[in-house]
This record gives sequence, structure tokens and C-alpha cells, in this order.
Amino acid sequence: QVQLVESGGGLVQAGGSLTLSCAASGRTFSRYIMGWFRQSPGKEREFVAALTWISSGMYYADSVKGRFTISRDYEKNTLSLQMSGLKPEDTAVYYCAAGATTLPSVVSEYNYWGQGTQVTVSS
Repeated sequence: QVQLVESGGGLVQAGGSLTLSCAASGRTFSRYIMGWFRQSPGKEREFVAALTWISSGMYYADSVKGRFTISRDYEKNTLSLQMSGLKPEDTAVYYCAAGATTLPSVVSEYNYWGQGTQVTVSS
């Protein structure tokens, strides 16, 4: 019902910036929270940031607060994640997700996921 496609991943040096995008289709998103999660080898998928599509309430993991900014574009049905001050520990596959949930940081609460985009931060 919802299709999510991430883009914008790549290789960046520590301290650098990168912006990820998630193109969404299939829903109006009026009832959805949309978020970004990431997963590194050997680790569980973890919450990065999320927003409520309509009200634009925003949530951030402590590890990225002040460095990452989540935003939305109604015209393009796009979710973005602006990342700055990147650290090697930010290296992961980043996933866009959507769900009709009020628990934005909980992986299991999301119903739809993109395929992921790789972000690699070199030291």
C-alpha cells in the first residue's frame, strides 16, 4: 500500500554532510508517522529520526540530535534527512519507514520500509 524509496547515500569524510531522501507513494500520509532508521553490521536496526506527516512533530535519537534534521515536502511526498557533522559511527544502511503509530522510535511499530541506502563515513 505504501512504497518507499531511499536515495542519497554515499561515502563522506568524517565531519562532512549528506542528505538522504525518501520518496513515498500509495497513501495520503495524513495518519502516518514517517521516520529514518539505520542498521550496521552486527547491530539491530535503530531509530534515527521521525516526524508526523501532517503536524510535523519531530523526534530524534540522542545520538543524532543537533546533527541531523528531518523534514518533509508535501508537494513531492518526500521525506528528507539532512546529516551534518558525520561520524564514522554513523556508517550504516539507512532506511525510510512509515506507520500509523504514536511510538516513533519503535522499529516494530512501522508497517512499511524502503530498501535502504548505504551511508559510509570515513575517518
